[in-house]
Amino acid sequence: MIRPPASPQAVSAPSVNRLRPRRSCLAVPGSSPRFLEKAQQLPADQVFLDLEDACAPLAKPEARHTIVKFLNEGDWTGKTRVVRVNDWTTQWTYRDVVTVVEGAGQNLDCVMLPKVQDAQQIVALDLLLTQIERTMGFEVGRIGIEAQIENAAGLVNVDAIAAASPRIETIIFGPADFMASINMKTLVVGEQPPGYPADAYHYILMRLLMAARMHNLQAIDGPYLQIRNVDGFREVAGRSAALGFDGKWVLHPGQVEAANEVYSPAQEDFDRAELILDAYDWYTSEAGGRKGSAMLGDEMIDEASRKMALVVSGKGRAAGMTRTSVFQPPEV
Repeated sequence: MIRPPASPQAVSAPSVNRLRPRRSCLAVPGSSPRFLEKAQQLPADQVFLDLEDACAPLAKPEARHTIVKFLNEGDWTGKTRVVRVNDWTTQWTYRDVVTVVEGAGQNLDCVMLPKVQDAQQIVALDLLLTQIERTMGFEVGRIGIEAQIENAAGLVNVDAIAAASPRIETIIFGPADFMASINMKTLVVGEQPPGYPADAYHYILMRLLMAARMHNLQAIDGPYLQIRNVDGFREVAGRSAALGFDGKWVLHPGQVEAANEVYSPAQEDFDRAELILDAYDWYTSEAGGRKGSAMLGDEMIDEASRKMALVVSGKGRAAGMTRTSVFQPPEV
């Protein structure tokens, strides 16, 4: 396991919330003031200002300063603010990080690193962020890292990547580059390749999810490029949501509401989870008879039920949902 050099100053501050709502993660070109302005008005949980694929090479230097301006002057209330820099194999990465973090580090929540192939690339970003924070007088460790897995090497090394820094908050699937890297036979990002009767992405998604959960990180699904096909987006998003993913990239305003809905619990499930938590608390109490298991309607609930309910309840509360039912202890 590769980690940054041990130092009390390099450890993330315990007050930092690494599990932020990320049902919808909106991609915004860092070189487009018009899109950067519009993104502030959309109900996305997270907005990431992109210096990588959404910026042409000649536009990248100016886009850094545009992003700094919008981070400092824009109204991003209620949104996680992220910048995707270029990957370490390019000549742009260090300047992306230095310019953006020095210029707007106080108004930045995370840096997203694309095409992560091994843990050392995360370590390098962690060390660079720490140096900038110390130089600028920022709180050391507050800025998180999002790691995007986009090829076979990254998937094989994902456990070490997930453990590489206490700054890491998410493991993200990058489907387009990944599909190209393994020679998948399709040109439609997010759709199943022709000729394969099962889900070609199941192993990839589960592998990323296991690494994320092992280290208490969030797992984020990548984009669906047919931006006007909202039904197709819902279908693809529903697969990763069913597995337990926390959210998905959105590339168009029309996908935001769909993502927020798909990655939130249904009202019925949220209500049931809240009832299970209340009922379990009561039945295990002195008043409830100190029982380890009990019946709630036609279902037996126990400690395992409580853990499952906590997941659904936590997602619902993070989404701002309100319960519509109340637990009533049985009459003695």
